[in-house]
Amino acid sequence: MRTLKDIDVKDKTVLVRTDYNVPLSCDDEGEWQVESDLRIRASLPTLQYLREHEAKKIILISHLGRPKGRDESLSLAPVAERLAWLLAEESTGEVPPVVEFIDDLDVKGVKSDREEFHSSSDKLAITRVKNAIEQLPSGAIILLENLRFDPHEKANDPEFAKEIIAATGAEIFVQDGFAVTHRAHTSTNAIARLLPSVAGLLVEKEVDGLSRAIKDPQRPFVVMIGGAKVEDKQPLISEFEPRADRILVGGKIAADGYKASDSKVYVAEDFDEDGAGDKLDIGPLATSKFLEALGDAKTVLWNGVLGKTEDPAFATSSEMIAKFLGEQREIKTIICGGDTTGFVENLTEKYPNLEFSLISTGGGAALEFLLGNKMPGLEVLE
Repeated sequence: MRTLKDIDVKDKTVLVRTDYNVPLSCDDEGEWQVESDLRIRASLPTLQYLREHEAKKIILISHLGRPKGRDESLSLAPVAERLAWLLAEESTGEVPPVVEFIDDLDVKGVKSDREEFHSSSDKLAITRVKNAIEQLPSGAIILLENLRFDPHEKANDPEFAKEIIAATGAEIFVQDGFAVTHRAHTSTNAIARLLPSVAGLLVEKEVDGLSRAIKDPQRPFVVMIGGAKVEDKQPLISEFEPRADRILVGGKIAADGYKASDSKVYVAEDFDEDGAGDKLDIGPLATSKFLEALGDAKTVLWNGVLGKTEDPAFATSSEMIAKFLGEQREIKTIICGGDTTGFVENLTEKYPNLEFSLISTGGGAALEFLLGNKMPGLEVLE
């Protein structure tokens, strides 16, 4: 897989597929704000690398949510504001880059029938956006509107890909949205077939970290599985049973009575309950056994929280174990899965001393990668 370091970006217009599918909330004044900027911050090393190596223009594309047509509550405008703030914060003593948000939806030719695209209004829309990009100073960063406002994004449409390239003047494509690399969409696959394409620094880091867990983990290697759905987690347990030294199972799947026949798999045996008798966290005995099993670990892969962590009363075991792992610098800890990464990321804000080898932005993509399933957004870079 070619990476950003394998290509010369100087004086080039670079199109970067980021993953800015971040949670938003609406304040009392009706303004949308970014709730968690984990994925935005994860993109900064690639953007900084491009600026340091004198890329002419950096154009970012992403999706947000699952809109059915244009939906202002899923606009990427708040993301552009947050990105500008983060870049200004990073630019200590330097002039921060210009960050421009272009919300002209017609840049991507939204039409129910692709043949209708070649109308004069659509061509004018591409010209407007291209002119707007050309007028920005060298080193500027441009974020385009939510790709999924156009139904052709999910269709992996080569004509849609050509329209994006025509509007942006892109000369190089950088795939830096690891969380969408398991999808064959226009922005993950079709564009990469039309431009010189490489993996960004975030994708490189994710692939490297997860690959090490699969191929050559330092031992003892412990896999910790939580979450709610056995059908989602059983393939992961089965995949790592021959590879891991120990597997620890908690969360709702353990509470619902998951059974394991292999002696290396420990399933939580006691639980903290609410007033109705629902088992919402693993109990003190199970937490103690988890910590004991992790005590001499060299590599830990954690997928799935161990309790109902959105309720602080039932986040005890997950917090204790996350703090233990984050304080052990000799343990290579890989955190993956949307709920788990969100929980751990919030915890690092509360306890800044915690460090983890990789807090994956991947969500479902990380799971697909670990299971060895097809990754169209990566395979196209080979």
